[in-house]
Amino acid sequence: MDDDVVHRVLQEGGRDYYQETPSTSSSSPSILQSLPLHASFDRGYYLLVKSIQELRSKKEGIVAVGIGGPSGSGKSSLAEKVASVIGCSVISMENYRTGADEGNDLSSIDFDLLVQNLQDLLKGKDILTPVFDFQQKRRIGTTEIKSTSFGVVIVDGTYALHARLRSLLDIRVAVVGGVHFSLLSKVKYDIGESCSLDNLIDSIFPLFRKHIEPDLHHAQIRINNSFGQSFRDSIYKLKCKSESESGQPVYSFPKKEAQIDNFIEMYLRPPSASEEARVNDWIKVRQSGIRYYLSLGDRRIVDKNFIIRPKAEFEVGRMTLGGLLALGYNVVVSYKRASKSIIYDNLSISLETIDTLSETYLVLRGRDRKMVEAEALRLGITGPWITRSYLEMILDTKELVNRDDDMSQPWTRSPTKSKVEPVLAPWQFISSDGSSIDPSSFRDTNTLQLAPMPDSFDLDRGLLLAVQAIQALLEHKGMPVIVGIGGPSGSGKTSLARKMANIVGCEVISLESYYKSEQSKDFKYDDFRSLDLPLLTKNIGDMRRGRKAKVPVFDLESGARSGFKELEVSEDCGVVIIEGVYALHPDIRKSLDLWVAVVGGVHSHLISRVQRDKSKAGCFMSQNEIMTTVFPMFQLHIEPHLVHAHLKIRNDFDPVLSPESSLFVLKSNKQVAYQDILKLLDPKKICSSAQNFIDIYLRLSGIPSNGQLTESDCMRVRICEGRFALLIREPIREGDFIIQPKVDFDISISTVSGLLNLGYQAVAYIEASAYIYQDGKLLMEVDHLQDVPGPYIQIKGANKEVVVAAGSALELDGSYTTKSYLEIVLEKLPASERNSSGINAQQAARLQELVENIQSQQGSSSSSESSPSREAISPMEGVIEDMQSRIKRLERWQAINTVLWTFLMSAFVGYSLYQRKHQ
Repeated sequence: MDDDVVHRVLQEGGRDYYQETPSTSSSSPSILQSLPLHASFDRGYYLLVKSIQELRSKKEGIVAVGIGGPSGSGKSSLAEKVASVIGCSVISMENYRTGADEGNDLSSIDFDLLVQNLQDLLKGKDILTPVFDFQQKRRIGTTEIKSTSFGVVIVDGTYALHARLRSLLDIRVAVVGGVHFSLLSKVKYDIGESCSLDNLIDSIFPLFRKHIEPDLHHAQIRINNSFGQSFRDSIYKLKCKSESESGQPVYSFPKKEAQIDNFIEMYLRPPSASEEARVNDWIKVRQSGIRYYLSLGDRRIVDKNFIIRPKAEFEVGRMTLGGLLALGYNVVVSYKRASKSIIYDNLSISLETIDTLSETYLVLRGRDRKMVEAEALRLGITGPWITRSYLEMILDTKELVNRDDDMSQPWTRSPTKSKVEPVLAPWQFISSDGSSIDPSSFRDTNTLQLAPMPDSFDLDRGLLLAVQAIQALLEHKGMPVIVGIGGPSGSGKTSLARKMANIVGCEVISLESYYKSEQSKDFKYDDFRSLDLPLLTKNIGDMRRGRKAKVPVFDLESGARSGFKELEVSEDCGVVIIEGVYALHPDIRKSLDLWVAVVGGVHSHLISRVQRDKSKAGCFMSQNEIMTTVFPMFQLHIEPHLVHAHLKIRNDFDPVLSPESSLFVLKSNKQVAYQDILKLLDPKKICSSAQNFIDIYLRLSGIPSNGQLTESDCMRVRICEGRFALLIREPIREGDFIIQPKVDFDISISTVSGLLNLGYQAVAYIEASAYIYQDGKLLMEVDHLQDVPGPYIQIKGANKEVVVAAGSALELDGSYTTKSYLEIVLEKLPASERNSSGINAQQAARLQELVENIQSQQGSSSSSESSPSREAISPMEGVIEDMQSRIKRLERWQAINTVLWTFLMSAFVGYSLYQRKHQ
């Protein structure tokens, strides 16, 4: 750890609050006493929520939180995400402006009113906070915050950790990084070595080091936000002229009130740029009233009719713009844009007038490509679509803007942009013999190959590069372009494939569809020999020849192939993505055009979790030791293929702790009629299923405990329909809600056995059946636990309000529980029947039987992994069949009930939908 940082923290008094208030809990140490010096955004979010919950339970009155940091660091995003979970009041310091143009200046903040408001709120008084209008440059009213509304208040702003506020705050959070750091990196790259980083900071953010940074050292939670520009949450845009060639409007705005905005948009060219500089190297500044928003260049992807942009704009002060101009950046283009917009259903439609072009354009925006396309069709807007930006159209009318023949280039100036390696190097092509070529002049396009990128990239840059590679292949090699995305289970390859598909509008094929029915047994799900390679090869060949490919449909619940679906590479797209653990195996990748390898994600989280558990038990293990034991198939048969990828992506995103993919869950054991559940779901999208599962809880031997088994100390392995899945969750319980990420991923039997060999012990066991109904927005799960009377219903969804409304419609209010099924099962057991682990003798016997079968496979599966021959695993068949039959016997008590219930419910659902359709 950096000694200078530690010295500054101690000298400035960081973490002093928590040292003065030790935990009085005997069950577990306080999270407030064990905060790391720095944390990622995801980890920091999780720690902040847990800290608020703990402090709220230990003190009376309101818990006050301050989140400070420079513009663009992500502090407002953090405040919003915490508020969505905790349910609290957020006070934005921006509303306390006095009307001065420079919002980052201390003198422009009405600290007296803010301090008075916060003091009154902490005393239990209701307050009125100001509302500032940035177009009118003045306060236009107030908003009431009642002291009884929430038990938590967050102050969000650049100076939220200022000395005048710190004494009123219970928790102090500093956020740095984000696009704030991205801008510094961009300017440092543009300027070269002629200017030190400190001088750049003083030029671009003149108030940061003197008035902002010192306050951040007083934070107890310090977050380094590595997130920058990203296409993960892209905005999809269709644009056309507002009038047809006949002069008729292509769309008539409804009479409902529209939002009116007026902007001035400017583009700044780097000081060292020559006439060859690309517009992507320019910095875009948008002025709205007294607010300035900055984005790094004209970052976008054009695919067919769509303009796709990342959401990467952040507010800066007027001093930042002045600093950039002082460093030599030039305003080369500026124009006024007047916008009239209507927002509905996560979509917006706008009329935008550009003064320089003397033209008005109709723009449809949304976060889902298919939804935007469908809405345009519904509204009858057919184009012709314009994919050029306003900047490009303006440059066509101003030739001198794109040239700078008179710009002096003294020898003391840093090299021009054209002589410096760009931040993201463009894709290069090579011939079959490995020599570099110019694809535009190469005749035999069939032998064109992409040159692998020498470096690895994070998920955000990797996503952009993958899309650019597809576009380069389409341009120079032609369609179809077939992409393979490989990597270990849980690394994020499926998520990446879907995001890429949403951007380019293509199909995704999972290698799971090619499982052989006769070999879909437990540990063989991650065995390459489980794949129907001849069928996959034939499908790829058919797609290359423009034929319809019959892609298999594999039912993971039944473990058998259920049919086929036709897939044809269309002229509109020309791209297919194949994703799976073995997508980059030599027998597959030879048929692909682009090879993408992804590592990290929840796969890495499991390694970190094992290291954390080992550390608690007083033992250290290296990542390599854990990998060898827990993922033997990866090192032997998967990792060697990933090093050959054209594009290597390291996924540092932690879905276990991140708020991005969380589900809001309400759980109740109140009886609910199935017809009432169906009424809440969309009849056109509803689907249902039934499954039996066994959950095994693994806990590392040697971890100190108070003698009580808790879910947080365990990892849960679910056996369902012959498959193993690892459920790694660190849920947040808030009020009636369980907020949990959906990060279950399939593992092999060798991984389970590896965890047991590392010292994990099976300490609990649950058998259950589940009936699941979902429509894309809501998931209703009815669980029947063995030895527990009555079913439990779980309502799950990404939208908190939708979940609440569904629970109220089912009259479940007041009946919710946030207990885990492990807690529920243990509570139901009579004390006389419990053993030291908390389970009765019958459950312990069943658990031991399963563990013995799992452990018996380690040696056999290891030998099968090291031998490529099919004959080598033949003796295993009897052992595997025996394990399968044992598991099936454990499920037999549910089997007949499940079959009958599924049949009856299918008939009931069908009848209900028929009745509703004909009413």
